[in-house]
Amino acid sequence: MKKCKLTRRDLLATGAAAAPLFVSARTLGLDGPSPSERVRVGLIGLGGRCMGLSAHCLGVPELDIVAVCDCFEPRIDSFMQKAGKGQSWKGYVDFREMIEKEKLDAVMVETTTHARAWIVCQAMAMGVDVYIEKPMCLTIEEGRHMVNVARKYDSVTQVGTQQRSIPLNNWASDLVKNGALGRIHTVEAPNFVGPVRWTPEPGQPMPEGVDPKWWDVWTNQAELRPYHANLHRGWGGWWSYDGGGRCFGVTGWGAHSYDQIQRGLGTDETGPVEIVLEEPATDQDCGKFDPRKPTDEETGAQYYQMTRNVIGPRAKMRMRYANGTELRLHLNGDRGPGLGCIFVGEHGKLEINRDKVSSNPKELVLSKDNPGHLQVPENQPHLENWIQCIKSRSRCNADIEYGQRSSTICYLVNIAREVGSVGRKLKWDPEAERFTNCDEGNALLSRPRRKGYELPT
Repeated sequence: MKKCKLTRRDLLATGAAAAPLFVSARTLGLDGPSPSERVRVGLIGLGGRCMGLSAHCLGVPELDIVAVCDCFEPRIDSFMQKAGKGQSWKGYVDFREMIEKEKLDAVMVETTTHARAWIVCQAMAMGVDVYIEKPMCLTIEEGRHMVNVARKYDSVTQVGTQQRSIPLNNWASDLVKNGALGRIHTVEAPNFVGPVRWTPEPGQPMPEGVDPKWWDVWTNQAELRPYHANLHRGWGGWWSYDGGGRCFGVTGWGAHSYDQIQRGLGTDETGPVEIVLEEPATDQDCGKFDPRKPTDEETGAQYYQMTRNVIGPRAKMRMRYANGTELRLHLNGDRGPGLGCIFVGEHGKLEINRDKVSSNPKELVLSKDNPGHLQVPENQPHLENWIQCIKSRSRCNADIEYGQRSSTICYLVNIAREVGSVGRKLKWDPEAERFTNCDEGNALLSRPRRKGYELPT
């Protein structure tokens, strides 16, 4: 006889149909979900981003954090003291050990960008579902590999572009997609700041209380350099570890802005076909910050001060989609929707930022079916959607394929600036995910990986 192997993933998907193994909270006399209804989750990468997300997880009753992990061991204790008060979480240095010992259903990967794909792919191969911080990858080819692994192991994936689960953003995006503005001929978005290359400096003493091998693990696929606090703490700004992962950075804020563009244009599984660099990339302040009072129509006003004194490589450029829509990356950090974009069509404009919209004509966003602003923390709907999809085995609002396409636009910006051919039309094939007329650009689609940190096949 064939043995039937019923996994916990099967139980979560089948719900009450799996009784009596699946016991409801009411049967047990509990106020919240029963243990069998909860999704057992581990946190990987315990930095500031994870600290905020873990607080929002508490608003999702069916999400049960049971363990945490970070290769930098001192962070484990400090994280549990701050975020895990009253919780019985277990701490691990190796995420694979955590997944195996805790019999997890899912993990949230909030690590450095350069380590993210390596961890995510191994976790999916171990049979768990994954919440992936944005940007989900360091290169375009790496991101495609992640999508392929997710499909092979039937993993439920949610990329951390939480605007896709904010009702107001989706309502406004659907207005654009369904023709409320007529044909969209232009999209305006910010001219984000890119990453900087590290200039070699003498190494510094390792932090106290860590295994010397941890720096090798932290460095992951990148070149193994002597330890330096500016690398360890400021990794988001360096080319080796991210694509501009800071405030008003190409992959830091750009991942949100470009994802909003993709959602509104209905191009979730494709991308632009042409990229043109309009000027050489130079170090610039991201805005003028002249004294003025923003108007109520400016959706990004609350973010302007966050971008003050953010200086780095910038260059205006434009992209074009197959249907002729032009994407202009021109806006500064002290004007416009820093985490969103402006759609310009035949019948007006619609500006969409995080949980805030404005339009011309104004009547466009005054419809009675406008869902209004969020009444819960901005990450909560995104986490709820992930948990629901883990149980139903359906695609999340920010599925890994959508994340790949948005991340691709981030890296096309960096690649075009790196190639540096002002005025040249770089032809991009979004299906093959390669340039058809730029070998220099194709050489930047991937990077050599250090031995021991190859992606699982």
